Amino acid sequence: MLTGSATNAYALIRPPGHHAEPDKAMGFCFLNNVAIAARYAQAKYSVRKVAIVDFDVHHGNGTQKIFWEDPSVLFISIHQDSNYPIGTGLATERGEGPGHGFTINVPLPPGSGRGAYAAVTNQVVVPALDAFIPDLILASSGFDASYLDPLSSMMASSEDFRNITSSLVTAAAKHCAGRLIFMHEGGYSEVYVPYCGLAVVEALSGIESGVKDPMLEDVYNRGYQELQPHQDLVIQRSAAFVKDIAP
Repeated sequence: MLTGSATNAYALIRPPGHHAEPDKAMGFCFLNNVAIAARYAQAKYSVRKVAIVDFDVHHGNGTQKIFWEDPSVLFISIHQDSNYPIGTGLATERGEGPGHGFTINVPLPPGSGRGAYAAVTNQVVVPALDAFIPDLILASSGFDASYLDPLSSMMASSEDFRNITSSLVTAAAKHCAGRLIFMHEGGYSEVYVPYCGLAVVEALSGIESGVKDPMLEDVYNRGYQELQPHQDLVIQRSAAFVKDIAP
């Protein structure tokens, strides 16, 4: 992709990677795939700045640790508050030394759905990418924030993942000639992950498969899908940190 053979890509890989730290495996993750991709792009293709957007429902603690002091990598993690790993992913975790300000955590409250994910995308992710101006965007693509996932308490639908992806496609076209790579992470609903994954691939490719999500009406009609005040407080706190990102 970085050679111009493609605009974007989806790496459907196993095992996942975003929990893997420099010196240990954890949370089903042995190698941190997205971190390796970022470093490889910087070393092999002279990519200077990489933005990583992690929307897996669990905090990307390994990715955060790897780039904790690195201003060349912007890390944004959108995850369920106080899920796995316990004790990481607080909004106050922002990097150290030259990397301070280049880590943004958005620990969404349990029960967050369509309104919260749209607000995070529009008020945190897109403005942060605009401020950072990356040469490459990577996404840790987890579908465990879906409303049917057994390891979370969120209410995202396939359309929420589609909308996040569309925003990243637009940002990549604006800042880095469309260079955007998704790395597959979590997602544990055998019934619903395929629809979420298809929505993302459709948004990346611009091709509609014609396959419809039969559960979309069910999740869209659930109460509290709109942005709730307590969710908005969390998002606004993280959004305030965008101003500290240096281009």
